[in-house]
Amino acid sequence: MAGLILVVEDEPDLLATLDYNLEREGYHTRLAASGREALDFAALEPMPELILLDLMLPDLSGTEVCRRLKNDPKTRDIPVIMVTARGHEIDRVVGFEVGADDYVVKPYSVRELLLRIRAVLRRTQDAEVERQGAATRVGMLRIDVTAHRAWVNEDEVTLTALEFKLLQVLLRRRGRVQSREQLLNDVWGITADVTTRTVDTHVKRLRQKLGDAGSYVETLRGVGYRFTDTPLGAV
Repeated sequence: MAGLILVVEDEPDLLATLDYNLEREGYHTRLAASGREALDFAALEPMPELILLDLMLPDLSGTEVCRRLKNDPKTRDIPVIMVTARGHEIDRVVGFEVGADDYVVKPYSVRELLLRIRAVLRRTQDAEVERQGAATRVGMLRIDVTAHRAWVNEDEVTLTALEFKLLQVLLRRRGRVQSREQLLNDVWGITADVTTRTVDTHVKRLRQKLGDAGSYVETLRGVGYRFTDTPLGAV
C-alpha cells in the first residue's frame, strides 16, 4: 500500500537516489532540501503518509523540525523516520524524545530503509485501524470495521466490499485530503487497471448510498477527496 512520502535531505545526489528508489517501489514523493521547506511541504494537501528526515540540514536541525511537526496538531500524527550519520546513543535518544518513529544511521542500504518505511507505515495503519475500531461513530455515521457494516442514523447501509474499503480509507484519514491516485493505490491496489474516473464514479455512488451522511465526503477540485465530520456541503 504505497502513499506519499516527504523526503528531507540536503545532499542532492542522495535526495535523487532516494527519490528514484521510492518511486520505483510505487511511492509518491515530495522533496525538500531544508528544514523550512520540510515544515511547509508537510502541511500541504495531500499530506504525506510518512516523512524521511535528515538530521543535518542547512537551516534547522532535524530534531527541531521533528519537534515542530509533532507540536503542530495538523502534522503531529505523520510518522517520522530520522536519517543521519550520527549514530551515538544520545542522538538516538534525542530523536525519539522529540517524536521520531524510527532512526536509521548512514551509511545504510536502500533495501533496509525501504523495509523500515514499510514497517513504520504498517504500524501506523494498524494503530489507526485500532483507534477507528474503538470510535466507530462519526456524526450520523457508524461503522463496524470488523463486520464490514455501516449505518446512517441507525439505518443500515448496504455497501459493496470496495465501497466499504473506500469509506474506511477516507474515514481513517479524515481531515486529510486523499488524491485520486492515492485512493487508486490504497483501495484498488497499485497494479489495478482502472482510471481516476473510476474513483469519481465510486465516490458518487458511495455518497448516494450514504444519503444525508454523503456530504461528509468532500470534493476538493483538482486535488481529491476528504472526509470531514463538519461538512460545508459536498461539491
